[in-house]
Amino acid sequence: MALKDIIKEIQQLNDADQLRLKDFFIKSIVSYSASGPIFKEISEQKHKDGYTCTHCHSTNAVRFGKYRIKAGAKVIERQRYRCKDCGKTFTDVTNTPLKGSHLPHKWLDFIHCMIEGYSLRKASELIGVHHVTLFYWRHKVLSALKQMEIDHFSGIVEMDETYFLYSEKGKRKITGRKARTRGGASRFRGISKEQVCVLVARDRQKQTYSKVLGQGRIVKSKLDQAIGSKVSVTNTLCTDAWRAFKAYAKEKGIEHYPFKSDGKERVKGLYHIQNVNNYHSRLKGWMNRFNGVATKYLDHYLSWFLFLDTIRFRNDSTTVSKMIVESCLYPTVATYGKLRLSTFKVS
Repeated sequence: MALKDIIKEIQQLNDADQLRLKDFFIKSIVSYSASGPIFKEISEQKHKDGYTCTHCHSTNAVRFGKYRIKAGAKVIERQRYRCKDCGKTFTDVTNTPLKGSHLPHKWLDFIHCMIEGYSLRKASELIGVHHVTLFYWRHKVLSALKQMEIDHFSGIVEMDETYFLYSEKGKRKITGRKARTRGGASRFRGISKEQVCVLVARDRQKQTYSKVLGQGRIVKSKLDQAIGSKVSVTNTLCTDAWRAFKAYAKEKGIEHYPFKSDGKERVKGLYHIQNVNNYHSRLKGWMNRFNGVATKYLDHYLSWFLFLDTIRFRNDSTTVSKMIVESCLYPTVATYGKLRLSTFKVS
């Protein structure tokens, strides 16, 4: 059909349909034009010290022609590279969440939805991609972001654990217990193996560590594995009165201020755990929207909240760009199959 025939057909549409068509073209053009600078920034960040092979990590790589991808109705050319040592080729998105995506122009809209906190089904309605596909997009991004970690804490470090109910949400044929409804509750009172321990450590510069440590009460050995390389005798620990924290601080020779859970003494001069407790409260409130998450994905959601907290939940072009670029700077080989078949390693 010729362009003049298309225009003629459009003119015959009623006002409402013309407005919908206008919105469609505006969103499509914005998606195509906005994704260009993002891919350019990814390339610049990944290759600022020269071309590095994503397979063998050799720096003996060169540009190796272009390749084409189809983004909707548009064909885009992208750079390909070749490693002279291992002979393999790679691109700017090899081993990133964007690898193999047939809809790269939709990712910016999806990241907007992630920051806004929309459900997968609502995001699906807004950007026109099936919600199951978006579920895997979400976890491919988060599997990269969870690799972001601080090198070390500075000054006063507040540290406390919180607990989430162990969940096998989404799994069929659960054995050993009845399936729960919308999160459910533990069969036991207090802390048990049905509770998953999450350690949150945070200094006064808001550098934060937030990871799953295992099931049941926190123990000293797990504590050392988690943050042993991030704290030193130059730090001061503020924790609750649980014995694992006391034993760890004593063993490492770190100054330690414990606070009992009865709340009678909450502050000792500069020392308290109110910042980390406030973080717990905000984390739990944000997690409630999911009505329980599968424990095997819990680290992903912790990383998601940590990123949102870092950008103060701002949803603009800068934060969208930051989220997608940083997720592409960490190697991930997460695929639909690997994510679906992954399991939580019981400790």
